[in-house]
Amino acid sequence: MPAARTGPSGFINSLEESVIAGLLGLMTIITFANVIARFAFNSNILWALELTVFLFAWLVLLGASYAVKTHAHLGVDAVLNLLAPAPRRALALFAVGCCLVFSLLLLKGAYDYWAVFADLPPTSGRWFPTGFDMKARSQSFYEVQDVGALRFLEGLINYGEEYEKLPKVVPYIVLPVSMLLLVLRFVQTAGQILRGETDRLVASHEVEDELEAVRHQQGEHD
Repeated sequence: MPAARTGPSGFINSLEESVIAGLLGLMTIITFANVIARFAFNSNILWALELTVFLFAWLVLLGASYAVKTHAHLGVDAVLNLLAPAPRRALALFAVGCCLVFSLLLLKGAYDYWAVFADLPPTSGRWFPTGFDMKARSQSFYEVQDVGALRFLEGLINYGEEYEKLPKVVPYIVLPVSMLLLVLRFVQTAGQILRGETDRLVASHEVEDELEAVRHQQGEHD
């Protein structure tokens, strides 16, 4: 299902695509610059590898929720295609429900992991939040290995202590943000199924079309 291109939805869609494209572009530029530095100048950009890893993580995690939104994840719909419309929609809702529960668990785990780096209390409870653990030890002083520091965060979360490198709270913020987006996308997909706008979570029609095109080309050559 194509994403909306007008109004607020179109703006959000364009913003998501721009962020994903920007992350991919930055990864390419940094990697290319580091290769040039190594082979042309016998030097090295110390922070290039670490920053590229962070950018790749952001690309994957943000891209996962965008792929749910655009129904771009790979899927097998052989069983769904055998069912009548009503059972097909019920099975699709069950699949979305399972994905939603899983993404909520991921959201809790992602927030709990990130919160201590932000000097915030993680949630209590093993599987689902039952409150906040106010006794958790802050890890806001943890830093990455190579990327430079953001000094304005020192007074906000590190009690005025200077950072020598970038605090982990910055690159790791993508964890709760991306999981929250994933929950939102599954909720939106459930709404689309309930409204009759779609009858499945993902589809494999694109693969079928590609196989049909290959068969057609082979037939022409024969």
